[in-house]
Formats: sequence, C-alpha cells, structure tokens
Amino acid sequence: MKNNDVFSRVLHSFEAYYDINVDNVCSPFIAEAEFHSHAEQYFLVKAAKLAEVDSNEYVYFALEDNLDLPRLHELKEKAWTTGLSKVKPFSGHKNSDIALIILAENVTEDVFNTINKIKLHKSYYFSFYGWSNFRLVILETSSSRLAYNKAGRNFKEVFQNIKK
Repeated sequence: MKNNDVFSRVLHSFEAYYDINVDNVCSPFIAEAEFHSHAEQYFLVKAAKLAEVDSNEYVYFALEDNLDLPRLHELKEKAWTTGLSKVKPFSGHKNSDIALIILAENVTEDVFNTINKIKLHKSYYFSFYGWSNFRLVILETSSSRLAYNKAGRNFKEVFQNIKK
C-alpha cells in the first residue's frame, strides 16, 4: 500500500468523531485531529450542578519514508509537548489524551522492539484535575505490520479495518 492511500483511509476513519485539521499543522506532522466531550449532571435545575466532566483527545499524524529510533523519539516528544500545551486542567477535567499515529514505508526492527516500552503519563493536581496519557500507533505500509503501545491498543480495531 502507498503511504498517501493509507493516510487518506486513516483520516476518513477519524472524520466521524474528530475535528480534522490538515492546514496550519505544526511541523513535522501532516494532520491533526481533536475530540472534545463535555457532560454535566444537574439536580432538578441547572443551578444545582452536581458534576461536570471534560474529556479531550489530540491526535497527530506523521508520514515517514523510513522510521528509525531517533526519529521516533523526536516525533514522540513533539506530539507530547504540543498536545500538553493544549490541556487546560480544572476541577471538571477528566482526561486529555495525546495520540501519535505514524505511517511509514519502512520501520527498523528496534522501533518495533521499543514501542511497547513507551509510556507517558501526566496527572494534574494528584489526578484531582484529571490526567493525560500518550497513545502511539505505527503502521509499516510496505508490510502492513502494525505496532502500538499499551495505551494505543484502542486504535487496533480501526487499523485492522484499514489494512484489509
């Protein structure tokens, strides 16, 4: 599969729930997607608010010819810092997860060996104001080989459908 074909299929799978941006995206990413959910619970009237919950997700997409370990760490750090800069924790904030999806023609074996060990987590005010987790998915388009970290397992089904 060609990287651009796979990229268009991946973006299409995110369109239903995410706001996708392909213009004015911070380098080195080619697209980003955002998901925001807000819920409130009341007791009889809106003035008697019981709870407020915000959940967010920021997804960054990268297209690479050859992905090696230094480039993976560079993309990971850029996605993590850019995503964290958008987080605004408050008492009703539940989570703001940051995801990085890399589509690469060729991926070195050390990247596949390292991906399971990549875990980034940040809590805000001892988790009273929520937390952030890092999700990572890598798809080698030449072989359709898929790898993800523990938090990135949620995207497994999406990518299984794309590889078919």
